Amino acid sequence: MIKPWLFEFFPELGDEARDPAPADMAGYFTRYLDLWTRDEALGFEGIFFSEHHFGGSFSASPNLLISAVAMRTQRLRLGVMGVVLPYYHPARVVEEIGLLDHLTGGRLEVGTAVGVPQELARLGMTMEEARERSDEIVEVIDAALAKRVVSHQGKHFSFANLRLLPRTLQQPSPPRWTAVVSAESARRAARRGIKISTGFNSTATIRTIFDAYRAEADAAGIAAGPDCLALRRRVAVAATAGEAQGYAAAVSERLKSFVAQDSRLKQSVPDAPPPAGGFTISDEEFITGTPAEVADQIIEQCRAVGAGHFLAVLHWGAPIDEVTAAHELFGGKAIPILRTA
Repeated sequence: MIKPWLFEFFPELGDEARDPAPADMAGYFTRYLDLWTRDEALGFEGIFFSEHHFGGSFSASPNLLISAVAMRTQRLRLGVMGVVLPYYHPARVVEEIGLLDHLTGGRLEVGTAVGVPQELARLGMTMEEARERSDEIVEVIDAALAKRVVSHQGKHFSFANLRLLPRTLQQPSPPRWTAVVSAESARRAARRGIKISTGFNSTATIRTIFDAYRAEADAAGIAAGPDCLALRRRVAVAATAGEAQGYAAAVSERLKSFVAQDSRLKQSVPDAPPPAGGFTISDEEFITGTPAEVADQIIEQCRAVGAGHFLAVLHWGAPIDEVTAAHELFGGKAIPILRTA
């Protein structure tokens, strides 16, 4: 079985030149909350929200979205892929994990990330500093989930004898994830027993990343089956292949402007290496077609890399009516195929 998730970007209504009217904003939020509530009945495993800042999305505080959706649902797993750790004090991160695990009734999935360069740079933070801060906070999370009182002495954070409350409902902790784009990042996650998600790259490259994770976990004596691995892809689905291609072309155009802002990313160019410390967006990042065609492509890619989870970025950045139709079509016709794969 392949477990189908939503990876939710929550696109901005309006743009740099135009702020929508408050009533339009209120209606927009309500429609998305209704859509995410409907996703439970459509058979999605859960929703991973993303965290982005300073334009493009309304996902600056995804933990608030988790709390809102938790009050409307009963089964959906809810998480962030991932919380951008360098923005926060580790005590806040740990205590919000505990609080959200209770508010979701034990449905929380914990995901962390370093962040994207162009957003961090707006606050004067380099990727080097962001990685340092992220590594320190991860140490604190590891310690806090294991014991009641935590002390830490590091380059960016220092504190002693903190009780970080509440303790999580899921014990010893909620499932933990991190987003990776390299074999070395995958190895680090494996050593800590944390699940991984990745996308952008070709299935061949992702297989190499997942193989590195599996080998490192095996060496550490940690079980690392398909349930530890998630493949994330941008999906365009429609009643006909031609209609889906039109939606996919629009997604690709929107993605180009995003890629232009991120020094780690570049569009797929045959035989060209990725930028230093970065990665290439492969053509396989885009899964397009009718529900049956989309399901077949997902199954093929998940089998190729050994992933038990699929994170669907449905009609990335599209208007809400288009996104709603895609959820209905994917949930109604593609998910039953994935569930029995």
